[in-house]
Amino acid sequence: MKFLEYTPLESLNYFLSNVNLGECTLKGSLEAYSCKHTGPDRKLSLSFEHEILEYLGSSLDSDSSSPTDFLSSRSSRKTLIYLVLTLSHIYPDYDFSVMQAHNFFREEGWDSFKQIFNTYMFEAAKEWAVANGDSPLLESISKSIDEVVNLAECEIYSFNPDFEGDPFLEKGTIWSFNFFFYNRKLKRVISFRCCCLSNLAAEGTLADETFNVDDDGDIFDDMDL
Repeated sequence: MKFLEYTPLESLNYFLSNVNLGECTLKGSLEAYSCKHTGPDRKLSLSFEHEILEYLGSSLDSDSSSPTDFLSSRSSRKTLIYLVLTLSHIYPDYDFSVMQAHNFFREEGWDSFKQIFNTYMFEAAKEWAVANGDSPLLESISKSIDEVVNLAECEIYSFNPDFEGDPFLEKGTIWSFNFFFYNRKLKRVISFRCCCLSNLAAEGTLADETFNVDDDGDIFDDMDL
């Protein structure tokens, strides 16, 4: 996988990197990657393939039809591996298991993506409109994605891990979403992730740190050194 720089994404990332909404701050990014393997990716890809095949082998006697039906297709396995490789590039310090990640991916349609976007990004879209006139945020994002990966040909996946398996969560996270737009023909994928952080939680952390420092000072004031 190789990170791809695209001008259409830069202004959006500048806006999404820090949207202060008063009691909370939204942070997001759009990143494009080529699915062509680098040296380390090739080794990791083989490891993921082995993990999947090992799982399929152990599931032969199982009555469950999912997820083995999906993974029995080599094309589907490649898609899953590309998505997890993308995650590994975004979070290089996080050790992803391809089978664990598989449980958290879900294929989405454009309508479901749009519904989630409009629900969570309503306030951010208003901030975007103030700075950019009448151009809707969703329209600007969809045009940029289309320019990079041809949206009409994309498969859309959401990634919704449980709390313990979520590398996206930060202290004070109120909500987060993670989407991937994958074009098989172009062998490119765009990651679009956003999270909303409580400003009160951040202020509380700073207050706690200040309180701890003051406490230490009081303790030392009473000590004979």
